[in-house]
Amino acid sequence: MNAKRTTKLFVLDTNVLMHDPLSLFRFEEHDLDVPMMTLEELDANKKGMSEVARNARQTSRMLDEIVSCCEDSIKDGIELAGPSHELATGRLFLQTEAINSVLPASLPTSRADNQIIAVALHLHQTQPKRPVILVTKDINMRIKARALGLDAQDYFNDKVLEDTDLLYTGSLELPEDFWDTHGKGLESWKKDGRTYYRIKGPLCPDLLVNEFVWQDGVQPLQALVKVGAGKTAEIETLIDYSHAKHAVWGITARNREQNFALNLLMDPDIDFVTLLGQAGTGKTLLTLAAALAQVLDKKLYSEIIMTRVTVPVGEDIGFLPGTEEEKMTPWMGALEDNLDVLNKSEDDGGDWGRAATQDLVRSRIKVKSLNFMRGRTFLNKFLIIDEAQNLTPKQMKTLITRAGPGTKVVCLGNISQIDTPYLTEGSSGLTYVVDHFKGWPHNGHVTLQRGERSRLADYAAEVL
Repeated sequence: MNAKRTTKLFVLDTNVLMHDPLSLFRFEEHDLDVPMMTLEELDANKKGMSEVARNARQTSRMLDEIVSCCEDSIKDGIELAGPSHELATGRLFLQTEAINSVLPASLPTSRADNQIIAVALHLHQTQPKRPVILVTKDINMRIKARALGLDAQDYFNDKVLEDTDLLYTGSLELPEDFWDTHGKGLESWKKDGRTYYRIKGPLCPDLLVNEFVWQDGVQPLQALVKVGAGKTAEIETLIDYSHAKHAVWGITARNREQNFALNLLMDPDIDFVTLLGQAGTGKTLLTLAAALAQVLDKKLYSEIIMTRVTVPVGEDIGFLPGTEEEKMTPWMGALEDNLDVLNKSEDDGGDWGRAATQDLVRSRIKVKSLNFMRGRTFLNKFLIIDEAQNLTPKQMKTLITRAGPGTKVVCLGNISQIDTPYLTEGSSGLTYVVDHFKGWPHNGHVTLQRGERSRLADYAAEVL
């Protein structure tokens, strides 16, 4: 009996179920209550092809499975251990009786939110010894519930990180005494023009594969971890892309992070790259320059495919005349601007030469809409996903699993610029992949810090 009292009762709002249908199994040993109004709202939102409608249908199917498994009275709650394969051990309660509204007169009962609050309030009053918590992603609903003395929480299970300041940045500044503490038994060798070091020391267990390490000072170092997370680590010096002789399609790195990014983008062993950064840090320009160099000069990939999240995500791009490429053109201003910069840097053949280069470049870049990505497989392509912060983890999985043999995927975005409802910095698909892919040998990530547009743009970013 004592164990029963300590378990909490969570009342679920519709937006939690529509955001994550598996939320029914995410509350471990605690019990869940689904008000009748939540079911009504699920029913109202099930039509259509949007992500929300798909999740509403999925939730209804899961509830149907759970209820049809129940042999006892629904009033006593349905055991979740069976349907969830032991993920959850609590019970699911459905509202089986009408309740008398106990809300203040200022809250109209015609609103669905208020009816769900009324159910939570009723449970709170009928089970005073048990914590009853309303779970909703609606901020105003949480405020109303707390004003009425109810406990209300956001749904945290979808968050990859509680605090995005803890997000993996892809690089680490080495302490000043690094060589003193890690130099004992140091091994060093050269291979293909690069220097390798095998080190031992207290930092080694924390170093991840393909993490950049750097140190300023008399003997500056910029290197990539090749073997990490053990008693010893191996690091490899980088190609210096800030030097004109290593220019990529006429572009050189203007700062440390851009040099890190170009080392990842130009490495054929790395299949998946994520670049995070504010506006003007050079994400798109560096990626396009690296893509053109590898498609046209090195012929490592057959073509560049550029796609961008058109907010609202997944809505139709229209049935007006025009091809898929023409309909995507208004969203691709960033691509046009960057191609202008890249074409200017190829000054060898004058205007005629530049026009020919421009035609060649455009013939190798395909602009695609995200809407038609399902079921495709990209072979030997350089796939660029721009504005990736607006993707949910599920959409991100759909896109990355399109990659066939020989394809490189690059995700670009700025997690402080999310335009999609229900997504936060902590639950964005971009945060999700950065966190889940770190330490995989064929993945690289860099957070770009410095804007490189102009002194006007830099000053504006600082003071406005």
